[in-house]
Amino acid sequence: MLSIPELAMNPKRKVTTVCRGKKEVWNSREEAMDYFFEAMSGTDGSERDRYTGIYIQLQNGLSYCTDED
Repeated sequence: MLSIPELAMNPKRKVTTVCRGKKEVWNSREEAMDYFFEAMSGTDGSERDRYTGIYIQLQNGLSYCTDED
């Protein structure tokens, strides 16, 4: 469960994602969410699962999101 500070997080705050071993720092949570939404919309199978997992983490306010279990 998320704590209150994570839920009240500024959407413009920098976030870090790690997808397929590639680490990327985003200046905006919204920019990262747009990228991963587009990616999950254009793929299927395990790739879609990978992008969807990161997208959900971004939605939940995490500042470090990864596709690893």
